[in-house]
Formats: sequence, C-alpha cells, structure tokens
Amino acid sequence: MKKTVAATVLALSASLTPLGVTPADAAVPVPVPVTALPAPAGEHPVGRTDLHLIDSSRPDPWVAGRNVRELMVSIWYPARRAAGRPAPYLTPRESESMIRSVPQLKDVPADTLARTTTHARADAPALRRKGGWPLVVLSPGMTLPRATMTSLAEEFASRGYLVAGIEHTYESLATTFPDGRTVTFEAGKAGQTPETGAKVARVRAADTEFVLDRLDRSKRWNRLIDERRIAMVGHSVGGQSAAHLLPTSKRIKAVVNLDGTYNPDTPAKPLDKPFMMIGNPRHQPGPGGQDGSWNAFWPHVTGDWKRWLTVTGAEHMSFVDHAVLQPQLGLSEAPTDGERSIKITRAYVTAFLDLHLKGERRPLLDRPSADYPEVKFW
Repeated sequence: MKKTVAATVLALSASLTPLGVTPADAAVPVPVPVTALPAPAGEHPVGRTDLHLIDSSRPDPWVAGRNVRELMVSIWYPARRAAGRPAPYLTPRESESMIRSVPQLKDVPADTLARTTTHARADAPALRRKGGWPLVVLSPGMTLPRATMTSLAEEFASRGYLVAGIEHTYESLATTFPDGRTVTFEAGKAGQTPETGAKVARVRAADTEFVLDRLDRSKRWNRLIDERRIAMVGHSVGGQSAAHLLPTSKRIKAVVNLDGTYNPDTPAKPLDKPFMMIGNPRHQPGPGGQDGSWNAFWPHVTGDWKRWLTVTGAEHMSFVDHAVLQPQLGLSEAPTDGERSIKITRAYVTAFLDLHLKGERRPLLDRPSADYPEVKFW
C-alpha cells in the first residue's frame, strides 16, 4: 500500500507532469482529452451489470456508526449480443474525485473519466453455458475504484469468464451508490502500517466471501457460474489481500497478484494452490529488487504450480487501466507503452486462468517468450 492517497491515484507523484508543457505554454488552452480503453480480443460480446449489496451481519470496519457493510460490485459476463448502451466507466462524481486529485489535471473537465469509452454493454442479455462460466473475482488497489480493472474484466469476459469486480467501500477514493450518495476514502488515513495492512486483508477477505455467498444464492447469477472454478486477481493491495486469502478460502482455487507489496509479508498459512505474481522490476529477487516483501513471501508459496514474473519497463500502474489512461490525460507514462502493458497483462493472466480454471495448457507460462521479451521468469 502507498503512504498517501495521492500517491496511488493515477500514479500521483511529483514526477508526473503534463507531456510537453513548459512555463511558456502555461496560457495555452488545454484540449479536452478523449479517454478510451483497448477493445477486448475474445470471441464473445460483453455485458455488465452493477450490484448494490448490503451485508447486515457486520458493521462497516472503516466508519464508526455504520451498522452494515455496503458494497458495489460490477459483473462482466459473456453476452448473447452487443445490445444496449455502453456501460459507463465511472459516475460523474467518481470521475471528479479522481481528476481533482491530480494537480496537473486542474484544467481537465471533471467528468472526463465518466466519458471513457468502454466495450461492455449495460445489462446486455447474458449468454448461458451448461455448467456455468468460470468466475474471476477482481480486487483493485487502495484508493482505486473497481473500474480501474475494466480492461482486464472485459478481456476475461470476452474469453468466456464471468467476472466480479468488488468496490471495497471507503478504501476507494469515491464510491457512488444507486441512491446518488458518493462516499469517499477513509481506510488507512492514519498511515500504512503492518497492522493496517493486516486489517485491509481481513476486510477484503470478508468482502470477497460475502460477495461469493450472495452470487451463490442469486437465482440469476448462480446459474451462470461454475462454482467449482473460481480464481481471484488483485492489483496492489488487492493482490496482496488475495494472496493472504488463498490458503484459507475453500472456494478460491487460484490467485494472481499484480504488483502488490505484501504487508504483512508472511501469510497465516502456506499457499499450496496455484499462484502467480507479476510485478515491475522493483519486485525482482536479489540485489536488483527494492521490494523485499516478495522475497520474504515467496518461501511460503509451497504449491506445485507457482510463478514469479517481472516486466521490464513497467511501473506500479502498468497492470491496470491507468497504463492507457495516463498518457491520454497528458500525464507522463511508464517506459513501456500503455497499450503494450495491458496486452502483456491480459496475455499472462488469461493464460493462468485458462490453465487453472479451464484445464487448457498454455505454453506461455512455461518459459520466457519471444513474443513478450519484457517478461522475466524467476
């Protein structure tokens, strides 16, 4: 997890500056950016539905006096046809919170991200499959909404997965509910300590199990899900939380951690199920790596199938939508092109899911590939 909210939203750091802007250009009007996500490459059109779920069995862990835990969940799924309007990326209030968090975007219209082009259709008719579709649960990074994993969600759904993206309320910069309320970030304001990290992992585990329970009890979604085949993919704190959940969950069969630092860096139990972690070069082992938590965590990964990969030229946000949205907003980008970063992440995570949820062998995971020379196996 990052030390401040600003450090995690759209890769907020002092090093991010609008491309090509100099003091002499300061008076030049800033063009309104057009933001769009890359199209998914699978054979199925994609639908999306948003769910408002209320867990009345527990109080909210982040806000005193909230006697229930409210969550927003997006479901992406293979659709019978591409019918209806495109699903919105963010609500206008969520977009405003994201845009106004970045000083360099002060002249960008607040609703810019709400107008981002996506490729799922809102409430499109779902395509049924005998036995249901394998389920992939997505958990975003701290302060980041579930929408930031849309490029992955649409790809997975287009390739025959049902995907549930969880908005961990008060851990996102802004969350809008169907009644129009927008709540903001509260978790971890006192600092990112091992105790906070452990609490976040517990909260997200409870959120995930609750969502799985509700999907299992839903007449609509139960018939679309193969409950024997469930995996979880998380970015940043979502990745580390998924890793901590893997050995204790009876339903999660496999996990991918996308660039998540472990905090704490030791799991309660060894991970003996399929597990893959993909990160930027700061996560590589040995003297070249700057994040020692991956070295500390790795000995506790004891399953027969495991992978530790790093991507040359990647940064923390290279594995989610920010990889393509940052340059579209005029912010400096990672050394690796954003479209390329998303392509790499889609390829390796989809291969992992195909292998462990569908039983389809994927040689891409066996050794380095000439198609993706940026990816190093450790």
